[in-house]
Amino acid sequence: MTVANEDLTRPILIGRSSSHFTRIARIFAAELGVAYDFHILRDIMSPNLQDYGGNPALKIPVLRTARGSWFGTLNVCRELRRHSTNKARVLWPEDLTESLSANLQELVLQTMATEVTIVMSRVGGGAQSGAHHDKLRTSLLNMMAWLEQNVDAALAELPSERSVSFLEVSLYCLVMHLSFREVLDTTPYAALTAFCQRFGQRASCVETTFRFDT
Repeated sequence: MTVANEDLTRPILIGRSSSHFTRIARIFAAELGVAYDFHILRDIMSPNLQDYGGNPALKIPVLRTARGSWFGTLNVCRELRRHSTNKARVLWPEDLTESLSANLQELVLQTMATEVTIVMSRVGGGAQSGAHHDKLRTSLLNMMAWLEQNVDAALAELPSERSVSFLEVSLYCLVMHLSFREVLDTTPYAALTAFCQRFGQRASCVETTFRFDT
């Protein structure tokens, strides 16, 4: 669905306050100083294309602007950057040229996707046992162990002059969401917990705390 001809005075973000993918976009908007209207997807099980801003994947977030609709978190964040007038230096996934930080980003996104599958299975009344479920849990635990072991060294590779990085925002949202949705107890992951405590002091994180929309 295109919105190129609509009179959108500021962007519209379609998502949920309980979504880690949506929270990444909201943190970016706050970091970049971009005002937007937040339209909440009330029913995550809705099959209605229009509820998702025309996204055929039936997924969030979606950003609607006068230039069109932007599907998916990274697309949304890039468009928010184009709307921003501040001088923040953003570190994108393609800027990660060392294997450790690049792999950290890949596994953060893979873990987020795996968590969504687990949560949606639970919400939809799917099986909470069996070979597929067990593989998902094993994958989740394997990836979290890798992230815990490598997070400090990977983040040390990032340039110190960055204002915000997609890697750190997505990592923060992942770890906080695992606890919020009670998918995994994250307290044993000391390095990841310490990172979240530091990063979570940003105003952009405080302003976008996970909650269930009512």
